[in-house]
Formats: sequence, structure tokens, C-alpha cells
Amino acid sequence: MLSRDSVPLLVVRMRAVERIAWREGRASARTLERRCLRAFLDTAARTLRDTDIVAHDAESVDFLAALASPAREAGGFPTPVDCRAALARLSVALESATGLKVESGWTVLTGLGSLDDSGGLYAAVERALEAGAQEGTQRDFLSTISHELRTPLTSIRGYLETIIEEELDADTTRRFLKTARAEALRMGRLIDVLFDASSFGSEPFRDGRERGELRAACSAALNAVAPIAAARRTIISQLACDDHEVGIDEDRLTQILINLLENAIKHGREAGRVMLSVASLNDGYLEVRVDDDGPGVAPDEREPIFELAHRGSQTAVAGRGLGLAVVRLMLQRIGGEADVAESMLGGAQFRIRLPRATGCS
Repeated sequence: MLSRDSVPLLVVRMRAVERIAWREGRASARTLERRCLRAFLDTAARTLRDTDIVAHDAESVDFLAALASPAREAGGFPTPVDCRAALARLSVALESATGLKVESGWTVLTGLGSLDDSGGLYAAVERALEAGAQEGTQRDFLSTISHELRTPLTSIRGYLETIIEEELDADTTRRFLKTARAEALRMGRLIDVLFDASSFGSEPFRDGRERGELRAACSAALNAVAPIAAARRTIISQLACDDHEVGIDEDRLTQILINLLENAIKHGREAGRVMLSVASLNDGYLEVRVDDDGPGVAPDEREPIFELAHRGSQTAVAGRGLGLAVVRLMLQRIGGEADVAESMLGGAQFRIRLPRATGCS
């Protein structure tokens, strides 16, 4: 609970107004600004108290709300949950009114006197937006963890349910149990990787010590996605893959390949085809390709599709848009690359370039 001397300040920034002013002219920006202000005030009137303070300077792209009213539920003061809930409603209102993304955040002012100090208010606004960006990063990271752990869990569940529900011979049962155990062990190792936040840094990091067997990673990934492929009646073909040693940990490489194969299975045609292939490049790298027969990726989305929380406009598949972002983040960590092009199967071809392990030709 915030103290009686605390005044939470909610901030929503519409940076797009500046871009539109520069690109389309001030008149278009003013029209957008008025639409934003109307949505902000309407939502504030429904969400906030009469004695709360809302403000917007015509020369600014920031919309402010100070929760100054003590007359809240049970006579109390706003909690952090109250602040985030009110901020979410205000942000959604502006996004809905414009179709554009907003920046948002909240901080605490010490009394209303801070509102009269332009320098102090400016610092508080920037502090609120910085805190909002940090919260967004934390949410993305937690979503990433959830996404990455869901894959091995789905695989384990698929194999175990098959064993329970179908009459399998002893050899097949043993093979399925061994695969489920391998996935459980890999999930444990993956947890260690995911909680090392530095693993998702954007700076390249290669010290020559990370190594993995490409053929083993391909085999593990194909086993992991087999239940998903069976559910969609997708046929996965693998072209010959020599036993290459690459400069990335085998578990991380397996997760990268699982993400690519899952993406291809989900976005390809039902009862369609997915193809996994490997090519040697002349600069000390190997290229792994995953082709599908789905709708493909439009040229203007081939770069944004690797961003966190971005989902292609043609997709009808549920998801958070994290799998491909994780692929690129993991590859950047070891100096690798990822991109997408057209596939000879008619859909998309996702390509990753992996450095050979140090000392390998």
C-alpha cells in the first residue's frame, strides 16, 4: 500500500505523434493528438476518481494522470496493482483509438508539490517510462521462460499419453519412455540456461569452448516435435546430415531447431510437408534450413518476425510470437544469424547459420 504522502503518477507516451508530424505534417498529428486526448479523458472519467488529476500539454506527446484522490475502495490509497490496472486501461484506450503502440509506466511523487516543479515533473515522467520499460522486459523474459519450457513438457506429455492410451509393443514403449526421460533431462538443463539472463544478451559471445553435435541436435529436435507433427499429420523429411561439430551448446541448438520445426509444423498445411536440411558454407559456417508448405512470410515481415511479441499478419495460429525471437537471440549470442526466405515447397524457408566449432574445418 502506498503511503498518504505518495501520489502515483501514470504516464502514457504517444511517440507516434512526433513521427506522424514529421512524415505527414502537423495537421495530421494534431488530428491524431485530439483523438488520443478524447480517448484518454473518456477512459479517465470511467476509471479514475473526480479528484484525480489528468493533464496533457499540446506541445507534448505525454498523457498524465496523478492519482491524488484518497477516496478509493475501503477508504484506502492506490496500491501498485491499482496503478498498473488503471495504466493498462488508459494505454489500451489510446492504442485502440489510434492502432499505434504506446509507451507507458508509473512512478510515485512525494506530494502534489512535485506537479508544480516542471523539472521534477519531467524527471518523474522519464522515471515512470523507464520503470515501465523494465517491467515490459521482465514480462517478456518470463514469457520466454514459459514458452521454452512448454515445448519439452508438451513432448513429454505426448509420449506418456500415447503409452497410456494405446497398446504398444515393449520396444516402442521403451523407446517412448527413453525419449520422455531425455526431454525431462533437457528441460532441467534448459531451466539453467533460461535463468541466466545474460544468455539473451544481444552482443556476440564466442570463447571457443561451446561445442555441440549437429546430427545429435537434429535427432533430438525431430523426436521432440514428433507428437505435434503427428497431431497435424505433417510429414517431416530430413536430407542427409553429416556429423558436424558446431560452436554452440547442444541443448541450445536443439531448442533452436525445435522452435523452427514447431513453427513450420504449426504454420504449414495440415497433412503437409516440412523439410530439414544442412549445407556447408565456405566461411567456416554451416547453414540449417527448415522449409514448410504454408502461406510463407511477406517480404516486409521477414525482419520484424524475429522481434519479441511480433506475429505475422497472415498467421491464424495462437501464440505469443516468442519462438523466432528466441532463435535469433540465442544465435546472436554465439555469432550466428537467422533469416527467412521463400521455400521451394511454396511456403517459408527459415535459415540459421552456425559457426563450426573452433579447430574444425
